[in-house]
Amino acid sequence: MRVLVTGVNGQVGSALVHRLREFGSLIAADRSVLDLSQPQDINSRLDALCPDLIINPAAYTAVDRAEEDIALAYTVNATAPEALARWASRRNVPLVHFSTDYVFDGSGGRPWSEEDPVGPLNVYGASKLAGEEAVRSTAAASLIIRTAWIYAASGRNFLRTVAKLATEREELRIVDDQIGAPTPAAFVADILASVLERHGADLPKTFDMLNHCLHLTAGGQTSWHGFATAIVSGLKRRGAPVVTRCVVPISTAEYPAKAIRPLNSRLDITRLQRALDIEPPDWRDLLEAELDCIASVAG
Repeated sequence: MRVLVTGVNGQVGSALVHRLREFGSLIAADRSVLDLSQPQDINSRLDALCPDLIINPAAYTAVDRAEEDIALAYTVNATAPEALARWASRRNVPLVHFSTDYVFDGSGGRPWSEEDPVGPLNVYGASKLAGEEAVRSTAAASLIIRTAWIYAASGRNFLRTVAKLATEREELRIVDDQIGAPTPAAFVADILASVLERHGADLPKTFDMLNHCLHLTAGGQTSWHGFATAIVSGLKRRGAPVVTRCVVPISTAEYPAKAIRPLNSRLDITRLQRALDIEPPDWRDLLEAELDCIASVAG
């Protein structure tokens, strides 16, 4: 099987490349191989690469910058996924496309299910929703995986930012009224690998069983403040050179940004648990391995 993974320099893409090498011929498609900002070239590129499975975690993810860079956000997050899906449909190639909790408006007090009404608050979320709709509009055998609060021990993300600031500042001020489940990219890659191992012989049937959409996060919930507190305390336990003495909770209003963020980013993972018999560990347990990596580098 020739498995094509896009966005291999991103967190999920990089984790997928590491995890899926055992599945046969892996095509690690960085921008030099497949540039999603140039959707007009996608057909010819895919014709040359001839994948048997396409996995698309690539996205325009600069949430605040997207408020001004609207055209590029929609090109990468909507037009390009549609081109991938139309090629996949013509060639009967399964497509796994990654999306985000930002397709919801973040209201309410319960986790969002796959069937809940969408209502993005910002350009990034709207462009990702447009991508979902574009993929669904084709006849491709597709699965949309929504995830949230992705991080890793490498790359640019909340874990790495907090770990760095914890060595520089005695006080950190972190938003406490946005709730979600911090989810390592490696965990996402492990779950998708498990699905391919168990259902790879008939992915279209599995995608049908999942109604072509799956929410995938760690278990449990916390705020960004709770996440930061766990990072700081975990690094201290590992002997990292942490100088932070206090993590101060603040409101979203006290941390202004161009793009509005959803307050409730929790995704309902019942379908993952019941349909695939997968029980995600609590986010705190999954954090431990990533902290081990951070601390080993710092040491």
